[in-house]
Amino acid sequence: MRILLSEGSGLTSRQVAGRLGALGHEVELLSSTRICLSRFTRHVRAVHDVPRFGRDPFGWLAAAERIAAGRSIDLLFPTQEQVTVLSARLPHLNVATIVPPFDSLARVQDKIAAFHTLEAAGAPQPQTYLIAHADDLRGIDTYPVFLKRPVSTASSGVRRAGNVEELVAAAHEFGLGRSELIAQVQVSGPLAMVQAVADRGRLVAHHACLRVREGVGGGAALKQSMVLPELAGMLARLVASLAWHGGLSMDVIIGDDGPVIIDVNPRLVEPANAFAAGVDLVAAMLEAATGVAAPERAAGMAGVRTRQTLLAILGAAQHSGSRTAVLREAVDAICALGDYAGSAEELTPIAGDPRAAIPVLVALGATLISPSLWRKFHAGAVGPYAVTPEAWAEILAAAG
Repeated sequence: MRILLSEGSGLTSRQVAGRLGALGHEVELLSSTRICLSRFTRHVRAVHDVPRFGRDPFGWLAAAERIAAGRSIDLLFPTQEQVTVLSARLPHLNVATIVPPFDSLARVQDKIAAFHTLEAAGAPQPQTYLIAHADDLRGIDTYPVFLKRPVSTASSGVRRAGNVEELVAAAHEFGLGRSELIAQVQVSGPLAMVQAVADRGRLVAHHACLRVREGVGGGAALKQSMVLPELAGMLARLVASLAWHGGLSMDVIIGDDGPVIIDVNPRLVEPANAFAAGVDLVAAMLEAATGVAAPERAAGMAGVRTRQTLLAILGAAQHSGSRTAVLREAVDAICALGDYAGSAEELTPIAGDPRAAIPVLVALGATLISPSLWRKFHAGAVGPYAVTPEAWAEILAAAG
């Protein structure tokens, strides 16, 4: 198949491109930036310029459909937030894709809607407060809490408040009174990332992994696969209630009383650890997209470690600001030493793909010169695909 990825800048795009290429498909991608992570792999055959999605979602869509027609694309694979506009225009799209019905997507796309959806499904969540006015802040008496905008990507709209003064300041920063906010009490425990693929309301694949070592922007520099016995049942109930089609991902805290869900994404997120553990989420997406009635996949093996060296280097620059720390982290990650021992590279594997080393070497050189340059790399990765509140409002209006 000739498959077009919806964006080339994100981690998910890079991992999906590698897996699709390994499966023998021809991979092309859309990008609103001249330089993006997924350019640097032999698995991508062409990169096409498109408008920046967050600024002009329907301009992006028009360009995507034009390119798909001109390149005889078999499937437009949503790897980032473009799933929102694809879902909104699903009945009228001129290219095949795999996205949930828009009514279902809208029930999880913003954090307040997701809270109500998870609550109705009986899914575990932290203690939660909805904040529409300043008076609502007085009802919060447990700290720390995480204050969140309804629409944000990659933690850009999240602030931790350790007391009422910090909460008030964060609420005003987020425009309290102009839109509803949500606050959730911090749950102590490790972060797990959960991925699922559903075929018209039927769960066909799922996976969970722990963030063992934090990288840049809260991402995972090192992951370890795990098995949560209660996970499959909870996911099956949720995707059935939503008639979900395609990828669905969650961030989960493994607390003392069990897992609690703190975030939901209506798309696939970083599927490489799942593949290393024996669950091919990308293949499951393709089967669901093409109408193949595939059997449900069993959970993968626990204890499989994978690393993202690029995130490790940038994370060391962010958290330490020290060139020595950056160099030490780079050596450990590249050579699989220390915490990284026994792990496989999931983001930029260079075996048979030497171009994959370019982003790592550039990030290492830049942060050794000036550790503060981690911000340039992080902003360049998230900005092109993030759905802004304005873009989401435009999509909602068009869908309505």
